[in-house]
Amino acid sequence: MESNELFSLKGKVIVVTGGTGILGGAFVKGIAAAGGIPVILGRNREVAEQRAAEIIAGGGDAMPVVADVLDEAAMGKAKDLIVEKYGRIDGLVNSAGGNMPEGILQNDADIFSMNIEGMKKAMVLNVWGTIIPTQVFGAVMAKNGGGSIVNISSVSSKQVVTKVLGYSMGKAAVDCYTQWFAVEMANRFGDAIRMNAIMPGFFLTEQNRTLLTNPDGSYTDRGNLVVKNTPFKRLGNPQELVGALIYLLSDASRFVTGMQLGVDGGFTVFSGV
Repeated sequence: MESNELFSLKGKVIVVTGGTGILGGAFVKGIAAAGGIPVILGRNREVAEQRAAEIIAGGGDAMPVVADVLDEAAMGKAKDLIVEKYGRIDGLVNSAGGNMPEGILQNDADIFSMNIEGMKKAMVLNVWGTIIPTQVFGAVMAKNGGGSIVNISSVSSKQVVTKVLGYSMGKAAVDCYTQWFAVEMANRFGDAIRMNAIMPGFFLTEQNRTLLTNPDGSYTDRGNLVVKNTPFKRLGNPQELVGALIYLLSDASRFVTGMQLGVDGGFTVFSGV
């Protein structure tokens, strides 16, 4: 294969869950720019259709699909729509996830009275919101000869980040699943299906915006602590995740599986000293 084709996604149909979110939006654009056909899967119909229309207007191809990743039946219907249109699925990006207010434990809250149901909801969204789409779309990939699956981890699965216990446990479980599933896929399908994860540092998303920034855009105390403990001394830009994503989806990483690729400005390697 020519070196200029290593990172190409030309003609590959790639499902992006959470495709209507902030990180998902960057992923969708990046896949289209690399020649791929992103399936923009999310709960916001207007955003999904708008993003697909923009890609199509630019000469590419894309498909909006409205579905909830925690609804297995809805995932099955989405799969049928995609296969009916394209006949195959070549990749999956499990970017649906994030935190929720019920899963946050404030520093001044009673730690022995935490919102257990809220923690469960945060865990379920991140763990089962990754596993269920993989069960559905991965089966098509296995049937059609293979593909690449990319999960979204977090630095909070490696280092303690206060307040976000449910989210952190969910992402730690995603790490475990990534490694376990990668081995199981290799045992069953050889090198045909790969699973890896991107481990982002701190990026400004809808879920963490109120934790990291004030209404005027300045950093909260927590935001300042994050920047202080990030060697690059800034938050990440969603577009800065795209290179890692294209690498893991493309043939450039065809001997890579079960790995977590950190994109964190040095956060996880910095001791704070």
